[in-house]
Amino acid sequence: MDTAVILCAGLAKRMQGYTQYLPKPLIRVAGREILYRTIKLLDSKGISKFVLVVNEHNREPIENFVRRLGISYEIVLNEHPEKENGYSLYLARNHVNGRFVLTMGDHLYSEEFIEEALKGEGLIVDELALYTDRKEATKVLCKEGKIEKIGKDLKNFNGYDTGFFILDESVFETAERLVKEREKVTLSEIVKEAHIKCTPVSGKFWTDVDTPEDIERAKKALVRASVKGTGDGFISRHLNRKVSLWFSERLVDKLTPNRATWLTFFIGVFSALVALLSPALGGLLYQLSSMLDGIDGEIARASMRTTRFGGYLDSVLDRYTDFLFLSSLALWLKPSQEFLPWVLLAIFGSLMVSYSTERFRGAYCEDAYGVVKELRWLPGKRDERIFFIMLFCLFGWIKALFILLALVTNVRVILTLWLVWKHRGSV
Repeated sequence: MDTAVILCAGLAKRMQGYTQYLPKPLIRVAGREILYRTIKLLDSKGISKFVLVVNEHNREPIENFVRRLGISYEIVLNEHPEKENGYSLYLARNHVNGRFVLTMGDHLYSEEFIEEALKGEGLIVDELALYTDRKEATKVLCKEGKIEKIGKDLKNFNGYDTGFFILDESVFETAERLVKEREKVTLSEIVKEAHIKCTPVSGKFWTDVDTPEDIERAKKALVRASVKGTGDGFISRHLNRKVSLWFSERLVDKLTPNRATWLTFFIGVFSALVALLSPALGGLLYQLSSMLDGIDGEIARASMRTTRFGGYLDSVLDRYTDFLFLSSLALWLKPSQEFLPWVLLAIFGSLMVSYSTERFRGAYCEDAYGVVKELRWLPGKRDERIFFIMLFCLFGWIKALFILLALVTNVRVILTLWLVWKHRGSV
């Protein structure tokens, strides 16, 4: 199976404010076009040919868009979109051979959903529908693995239509018969008449975009699904992520990941400069930069813009920020010769905590927190350090801060070495 049919001929009557100049499949949700998401995810799973059924109004912008994606595609023109989406499917009959994917140009899916759906057959049904408007969703009653009833007004049902199908050419026999018999033919009528099988894929992200409210709900869901979380410390899990997600939901359509990285870096540098005059105010700004530190990754994953360079840039700039802030505190403190070793150990240990986990990735090509689960519970991760730096700065306990950092960070590095040896010592 290497072909996908994507139906994009709908008139989008409930999206007039958004579709006056832009077809609905090209509306950006969380920084990426709906159609881009579907095509790129399917392409990554082995689908190499795309058949797009369009109407005369959106043909040119959609074709111009997919041409830039560097994929193999065919455009099928539906001159009568008022005949409903079943007619659009019928028009694709001469462009597919064997089994194929059928999906909608206004639906969003996660990679996990598509991965499971491609293993199924017939209509992919979600028994939970956690991310879409259940009242507006099309309901399905499946019995003995086949569709018995389908429609928005069903009272007795056991699943929701996800708009994702794995079909074969036999469906066009039913489509052709219904097109000849009726003025309008919906996809629901075709799959019901054809006794299409149904496969459950439940609890994974998918939604359709019919209204402006759907766009906002989908954007929020995509951003929240972007949280990696494996290396988050206690402060990130309970404070920083809540703040960064709030900002990411509002910035994902306006800010690129690398610009978000530079923004948080400049806030961190500014906090270091302020700390020279006021450690308390500098500490607050440093914590702000820490709370915002996750937005670049959240925006990158939500908008499908992750790059190796982006992660590399973020890691390097974080080290500069940490070094500059602790150096500023040291300059403000003006430590004696006797206390200077504590300052140096604190700065060096803070940098080595991050280096020890990043070097693991370089050596083993794996995430340290994914392999060495115990690391998650060791104190001293960056989010925790910065939070306590802020607290100690607010109370003016700068000497105590350097002693604490010197002990906690270097003990953590030693424990990290021991745990890595325990898990990977023979590799």
